Order: sequence, then structure tokens, then C-alpha cells
Amino acid sequence: MSKGNVLSFGEILLRICPDMATDWVAAGQLPFYIGGAELNVATALALWEVPSSYMSAMPQNTISDGIGQHLEDKGLDITQMRWQGDRIGIYYLPKGKDVKNAGVVYDRAGSSFAHLKRSDIDWDAVFHGVSWFHFSAICPAINEEIAKICLDAVQAAKEKGITVSLDLNYRAKLWKYGKDPIDVMPALAQHCDLIMGNIWAAHKMLGTSLNEEFTVNQSEYPKTALLEQAAKTSQEIIQRFTGCQYVANTFRFDHLEQGIKYYTSLYVHDELLVSNEYLSESIVDKVGSGDCFMAGLIYGLYHQHTSNDTLQFATAAAYDKLFIPSDATVSSVSAIEKRIKHD
Repeated sequence: MSKGNVLSFGEILLRICPDMATDWVAAGQLPFYIGGAELNVATALALWEVPSSYMSAMPQNTISDGIGQHLEDKGLDITQMRWQGDRIGIYYLPKGKDVKNAGVVYDRAGSSFAHLKRSDIDWDAVFHGVSWFHFSAICPAINEEIAKICLDAVQAAKEKGITVSLDLNYRAKLWKYGKDPIDVMPALAQHCDLIMGNIWAAHKMLGTSLNEEFTVNQSEYPKTALLEQAAKTSQEIIQRFTGCQYVANTFRFDHLEQGIKYYTSLYVHDELLVSNEYLSESIVDKVGSGDCFMAGLIYGLYHQHTSNDTLQFATAAAYDKLFIPSDATVSSVSAIEKRIKHD
């Protein structure tokens, strides 16, 4: 694999986090973080000294200038940033909650990113010096034009031999323009080398089969059965999307008597690799754990580590992120390697 830039593409967002356990209105203070699924990946890679570039859209004003400087200070190349439009998207998420939670409130309509047009982007120019392109299913959920931009991107990437990764993030509150994920995502997945998500997201977005026992709402399923389903889902993805070489699945159960349980799998070369399992009585911040897992996979594959070492590093990075109060990880490679369980 050539060692060019890893380019992450997606909407930059401000996450505002009221603490619902306090009188946050009277306090007059709201913690906020700079984030977005793809930016979280890009930030982690830059921290881990992988050449990382990030492309989004922001209005040209002093607020955006400050954010842009912050991203550059993190080691990100933002020369492909689109400086246009009127606003940065915002979302409100109560402290400790997950972005899939019903409590998330989006205020991102009319953002600079949402107003991007296909004609705004010359992918031949954007992909100069790039060897890996990353995006998530949040992008094509925003509107039909962004979905077409994503298709342009992955088609151009594959023509240039660029590795493409896709995170099957499902956000029900975003798919509001008349298309369901199943109408959009398979055409994008056709051009991807690495697809990451979980068995439920793959079923919803790519149409893979799902055993009926997993459609019942419960806090945890038998691990053996889940891994059998992960293998089946992964096989289906690789058979249908013939360019895909790797399928990763995450399993996080939050409401157990013992606290949080987390483990993952990676399907490669007709084999399902399974990570160490991590348990904790409590965590700090659920946001960005999956993004950190994806960043860990990219890190390992970029450096041509073994598939198992890549999976174990990515899983430890994702678990570690659960104890960091921000959107992106701040843990170094060495700190994450120390967290890897050696049973």
C-alpha cells in the first residue's frame, strides 16, 4: 500500500453538551466540542502520526478561522477545506448520552456542508497525493446532492487505486429527503475496501440478512450467536461488494449489571478474527468510540500490521476513547498499546 495522505470527508460539527443533572440553564455555561464522525477519525490519525487531511465546508468568518487553526494545530492538513456557505452545523447531546439516543437534537439544516454542490469539488485535484479515502454513511444521509458527491468521490478514488473505507453510521433523524439508506448505500459500498459497522446497521443499510433472534430488543445477546451472525453478515458483504476486503463489526452493550461490555470482529481472508473483550463499571463519553475504532483499523492497515494486531489495537483505542471527554481521542499509540489486554 502506498503511503500517501489519508483524506477524511464529512461534515464538521459543534457538539454542545448540557448536563441534565444540573441547572445548566441558570449556570449559563455549555461545554462544546469540535467534532463530526470523519473529523474524529482524521484527528486520531494525525495524533498517531499518519499523514491525515480533512475536507469539509465552513463559512469564511473569524469563528471558522479559529476552528481551522485548531485543526491545523492538531496536525491536520485542511488545504482542501471548502470555505463557503453561511454556518457550521450544531447538535445538542446531553452529557453521557450516545448519538443514537432519542435525546440528540440536530441544528444543522442549511449548513455550509449541506449546501455543497457536485460542481464545487474536483476530485482529481482533491485526490492528489492521497492513498486512502474515508467517509461515513452520515454524509449521504444529509441530502441527495451530498449522496451524489459521495458516489463521485468513491468512483474517482477507485479509478486512482485509492483505498476506500466506509463507516455504516446510521442516524435515523437525518434520512429525511425521501430516500432510505438501502436506496443509497449499496452503490457506495460497491467501491469500498473496508466496511465497518455492526450487524444491525449492515442489515438496515446494505440489506444483509439478519437472524430473527436479533430483532428483539434486549440488552445483550449470546456472544457465540452474535459472532456467528457477524461472520454471516461479513461473508454476504464480501460476496455482494466484490471490492471489499475487510468487514469489521463492533459490539457494545451499555446496560448490563456489570457495566459496559465491548468487543469487535474483523473478517478477512475468509476468517473471522475476534478481539479481546473489555468490561467497565462506568465510562465518561460514548461519542467517538466507533470513530476511534475505525481510525485504529486504518492505522494498522496503513502500516501493514497483521490483521489481528490491527484489530486488537483498534479495539483498545475504541475502548480507551470511552474514558475521554471529547469527540476525538487524545491517547497516543503507546498509551493505547499499553491498554491492550494480553490474556
